[in-house]
Amino acid sequence: MNLAFHWFLPTYGDSRNLVAGGHGTSMHGDRPANLKYLRQLCAAAETNGFEAVLTPTGLWCEDAWLTTAMLVEDTQTLKFLIAFRPGLISPTLAAQMAGTFQRHSGGRLLLNVVTGGEPHEQRAYGDYLDKEQRYARTAEFLHVVRQLWVSREPVTFAGNHIRVEDALLNNPPDPLPPVFFGGSSEPAGPVAAAYSDVYLTWGEPLAAVGEKLSWIRGLAADRGRVLQYGLRIHVISRDTAAAAWAEADRLLAAVDPADVERVQASLVRSESEGQRRMLELHGGSRDRLLLAPNLWAGVGLVRAGAGTALVGSHAEVADRLMEYAGLGITHFVLSGYPHLEEAYWFGEGVLPLLERRGVWRRPGSTAQPPSAPYQVAAAQ
Repeated sequence: MNLAFHWFLPTYGDSRNLVAGGHGTSMHGDRPANLKYLRQLCAAAETNGFEAVLTPTGLWCEDAWLTTAMLVEDTQTLKFLIAFRPGLISPTLAAQMAGTFQRHSGGRLLLNVVTGGEPHEQRAYGDYLDKEQRYARTAEFLHVVRQLWVSREPVTFAGNHIRVEDALLNNPPDPLPPVFFGGSSEPAGPVAAAYSDVYLTWGEPLAAVGEKLSWIRGLAADRGRVLQYGLRIHVISRDTAAAAWAEADRLLAAVDPADVERVQASLVRSESEGQRRMLELHGGSRDRLLLAPNLWAGVGLVRAGAGTALVGSHAEVADRLMEYAGLGITHFVLSGYPHLEEAYWFGEGVLPLLERRGVWRRPGSTAQPPSAPYQVAAAQ
């Protein structure tokens, strides 16, 4: 087992407190996410042994492609997990952008495909497809992108949502960037199984995560493919469990009830199955936040998307991560408030424990973390 750990770039701003909003709801941190600060975050991630940083997508944050392009030359080994939405650019342009990024970064691109945000946010971008249509479009989009990356002949495709004619890349990406993909709803499964390298899910209790992985694993097996799996979750790791829970209590005490009401009212209208599952974990109540040993749902009171955190001593957090790894998780996309300081708490406290257990090595060492090469589905 060799686990890969990734950090997060909060391109909407950072804070010593929980930042409210996201995923279609406006959000701003009191620590502005300018390039100077983002460079500090990248340096902290690289110094502490994280393989990559995830950069989000949406109206509530800065553009991920442009931001990461400005950060590449300030790093040496750090990779960039760029989130983007297939419906907003053509597959040919996306395939070309990936090639350009790989060449200029020295092969440090990972892609996080986000099928869509909330309907009102999609419409703000000019996208009026419904949820099922968006997933169908994503499948066509990824089909074309994959073909363009490997084909030496012009690609022509005519689907229900995507059409290209005689498309051919002058410089395809080398190496091919791994594709991370998440989705909990029924139409998400076949797309993930057919086209992703790493299936991502948010932090839920072990049984729920295991059930979801079994679902995707079965769909992938039906297509003759084997995927890798990742977990998106926050962390509060300290030298002692008491110190970690004191920090969680501090974060919770600073939450404005008006922010909870505003965000929860927005989230209950969400079409996202993953978001529904997050909300069900706590029901908007401060009395239902401890879901399992060291698994805390306080972040989800005010933050859309990933709303749970592992809270505890460094050894406890390492133990919980190993339990998720036992389900088949090999990629962990982590974050914490504030992201700069929390990268050091985790990097200096948890990663050395995992290294001594023989399940993690610093990127660039002899044994590399999983790279997730794409596997073409068997003929149907």
